[in-house]
Amino acid sequence: MKTNITRRRFIKQVATTGLALPLLLPRLSLAQSPNGKLRHACVGVGGMGWADLNSINSSSLVDIVALCDVDENNLNKAAQAFPQAKKYRDWREMLEKEQKNIDSLNVSTPDHMHAPVAMSALNLGKHIYCQKPLTHEVFESRQLTLAARQAKVVTQMGIQIHSEIVYRTAVKLIQNGAIGKIKTWYSWQGGNPWPHGDRPDYADPIPLTLDWDKWIGVAPFRPYKANIYHPTNWRGWQDFGCGVLGDFACHILDPVFSALQITCPTTIRGQSAPMNSETWPVWNIIEYEFPGTPYTAAKTIKGAWCDGKQPPEGLIELPEGQNLPAAGSLILGEEGAIVLPHIGGPQLYPKENFKDYPRPKLEPDNHYHQWVKACLGQGKATADFDFSGPLTETVLLGNVAIRFPDKTLNWDAAQFKFTNNDDANQFLRRDYRKGWQVAGL
Repeated sequence: MKTNITRRRFIKQVATTGLALPLLLPRLSLAQSPNGKLRHACVGVGGMGWADLNSINSSSLVDIVALCDVDENNLNKAAQAFPQAKKYRDWREMLEKEQKNIDSLNVSTPDHMHAPVAMSALNLGKHIYCQKPLTHEVFESRQLTLAARQAKVVTQMGIQIHSEIVYRTAVKLIQNGAIGKIKTWYSWQGGNPWPHGDRPDYADPIPLTLDWDKWIGVAPFRPYKANIYHPTNWRGWQDFGCGVLGDFACHILDPVFSALQITCPTTIRGQSAPMNSETWPVWNIIEYEFPGTPYTAAKTIKGAWCDGKQPPEGLIELPEGQNLPAAGSLILGEEGAIVLPHIGGPQLYPKENFKDYPRPKLEPDNHYHQWVKACLGQGKATADFDFSGPLTETVLLGNVAIRFPDKTLNWDAAQFKFTNNDDANQFLRRDYRKGWQVAGL
């Protein structure tokens, strides 16, 4: 089955959503599932990839048929648990050889490889589960959103708390008008565990079990250094990760965006600790302005993100002995406030006004199983790329804004550019390393 869509019709559809069309992709074939189960492949099976693999496999509707990782230790561990699956060190080889045998795959690599792997699979019409942040570059998020829509496949970003009762309860409370129309919000992550500083000036021998060239992938090449990049510290390095903002904001902003039906920002203003060309700063403060929605108090709404430090004091009067959580959101409405801890239940304030306020009764859901069922035509994935693509764009625009401290950047989402700062537009995308180009990116 192939999509039947003209360029003119596709451009019209894109225009109505406020998304620009930098490139048009070829027509794609949809995945089929002849045995009633989802034939699934995994790219990245260490760390979060191991958790994703097992969470997806916990559905009775999945067959794991292929595994891929550039680290042989990760790959062998996964292969012991799934001996029926074929093993690969190169995801490109896996897609070439297994494209007729798989319906879907998850991408659980470092951030810089999310888009290349996901787009290559979309080009083959495969359903995608991709870890957050959806991409490393703003342009990549836009392209994946458009490609997934054109392919009509099922997608989901790995913001699994999106489907948990705690976040869904907050969304319902806001949309039910518990605290009235929303005036503004603040979101934060108080810690910053990732590396900061300059690149090491000498190399270590590459472990025999690691294919370092494939780990680098589309990013600029650099020598291997033990425990500096692989397996976990890559998040702090600009070439590979997106810092605390990319690590946590997709989670913490998710229920705010879901509840308010936020789309693309119109302005972004950032400030940060001093930053170099290698690692992300130890703290950031980013202010956004968005068009208003039916849930906001005005025609526009402002929100702020900070990481590496707590939000400013005095935003809300809390009962004695209570403090804002180390990570989460504060949503201020015309009739009260909600404090939503990261992975915690929403609290309504002033408490005396809400002690008898009814909480919505919600059924449990599983983010992974929801996606699996949707791939098989049962229900809908609620964090698909139409939602998570613009969310990721907003997050990544913050990493552009901090490069131009205390300057308001005007963002034209439809034209995909900053209208008042050409220098900032140069940070919306980057060229891939020679030999790693992917159609559509």
